[in-house]
Amino acid sequence: MTYANLYERPGPRGVRRNRALAALVALALLALAYVVYLRFDARDQWAAEKWTPLLRGDVWATFILPGLAGTLGAAVTGVILAGLFGLVFATARLSEHRWIRMPAAAVVEFFRSVPLLLLIFFAFFGSYMLIGVNISAFAAVVFGLTLYNGSVIAEIVRAGVLSLPRGQSEAAYATGMRKGQVMRLVLLPQAFRAMMPAIVSQFVVLLKDSALGLIVGYDELVDRGLNGIAANFSNVIPAAILIAAIFIVINLSLDRLAHRLGAR
Repeated sequence: MTYANLYERPGPRGVRRNRALAALVALALLALAYVVYLRFDARDQWAAEKWTPLLRGDVWATFILPGLAGTLGAAVTGVILAGLFGLVFATARLSEHRWIRMPAAAVVEFFRSVPLLLLIFFAFFGSYMLIGVNISAFAAVVFGLTLYNGSVIAEIVRAGVLSLPRGQSEAAYATGMRKGQVMRLVLLPQAFRAMMPAIVSQFVVLLKDSALGLIVGYDELVDRGLNGIAANFSNVIPAAILIAAIFIVINLSLDRLAHRLGAR
């Protein structure tokens, strides 16, 4: 689908108006960026001594790379477990049996409604009262990421399957397939094509949400890279810009992957 199918093309006056509005918005953004630059410059945030530590190999080896490894470790584990959680509960929500469908719906809606931060807190501070063992910060972060994002993915998968024409499943049943075969061989492969960009976008959200691990002391990129560097070199703004740039590069790569998967 092209953008021409989504809205009516503007005429000559509309094109001139859109260009004028785009120019005004660009000027406003440039003015805002200049004001931010002046404010930071007044507080010596652009001074060389605040940026040179970010170019040192020992700073990267001590703060940035270990933090990045922690973020990616929690994110990759969360992606795998959230994907499995979403697939299982989406299938359960599509079941014809109420005793399977209703509890699955309750679980999905509950974890979609609870803030992720509360899930991480509950896992980290409530684990001892439940199982008699204090779980690690990594396990608490993965627990929250899995349940929250897995519930969202379950709804994405369910919506993708329900969006298919009923004739797909009816034709499969007519050939003698069982319900599990219809779901596995006919419906899910087609639904994944439509919902893959949305799933990858949710994985981008999961990656950014891993930064909440700093609340329970998890050694991830924001805590190790931002707080650690700023505490040692008093350069919180340069460190924040660097960490934000790293997240942007990773998320843009995932977004590009989503577009390529959608195109294929």
